[in-house]
Amino acid sequence: MMKLPALSSLFKRKSAPERMAEKQLVKPETAAVKAPLINFQQLLMDFKTLDPKDPGLWPLAPRVVILFGLFAALIAAAWGFGAFGWSVQLDELEAKRVEEATLKEDWLAKKRQAVNLDEYRRQLAEIDRSFGALLKQLPNKAEMGAMLVDINKAAQGRGLSVELFKPGGEAGKDFYTEVPITLTLIGSYHDIGGFTGDLAKLPRIVTLNDINLSTNPSGTMTLRTTAKTFRYLDEAEIAAQRKAQQAAKAGKK
Repeated sequence: MMKLPALSSLFKRKSAPERMAEKQLVKPETAAVKAPLINFQQLLMDFKTLDPKDPGLWPLAPRVVILFGLFAALIAAAWGFGAFGWSVQLDELEAKRVEEATLKEDWLAKKRQAVNLDEYRRQLAEIDRSFGALLKQLPNKAEMGAMLVDINKAAQGRGLSVELFKPGGEAGKDFYTEVPITLTLIGSYHDIGGFTGDLAKLPRIVTLNDINLSTNPSGTMTLRTTAKTFRYLDEAEIAAQRKAQQAAKAGKK
């Protein structure tokens, strides 16, 4: 009859040196070498063996790479042409914005004028009345002789000795003309002052220019001045004056 080993011998706990020896006896298994995800050599070989005449037989990897390359080229070309077109459109958009701002300002200005149209008309009527009142202070061509007589009478009325009374040539302006009168008057200081006051009271505009006042040995004073009076031009004279100005401009060209 076979004798079985004792159960104690089967379940006997091994010592630390025995376990260490068993570990040294076990040989570690060599880890399997993992293949790389992308085989660049194979990919290069696929590209070298491509047949341009038969793209349908190309391997998958070259077809994918070429497809993505063409897609990237198309995107780059579209971006380049689009950027040029966008720059032109952006310039046009900026010009339209500036034009819009200008038109908006013009519209606001015209709107303000339209709102204040009645006030503008009232102011224009007031200006016309004021201008008409000022125009009445200027004699016309027929009244110019009477104006010169009034100046002479104003000097004689103050007892002044009129040594020189010489009207000069007319100097035409836009709608009126100046008539200078060279005066030399002798009299007392108060009489000369009264004469200037009388000129200011005349219904027509008279100004004194280039005043030179000197004393005489006899105690009197001498006034040398240029009195200027003005008269307005009639429509015929204004038309002739404009025609002369246009002819002068044409001659300069």
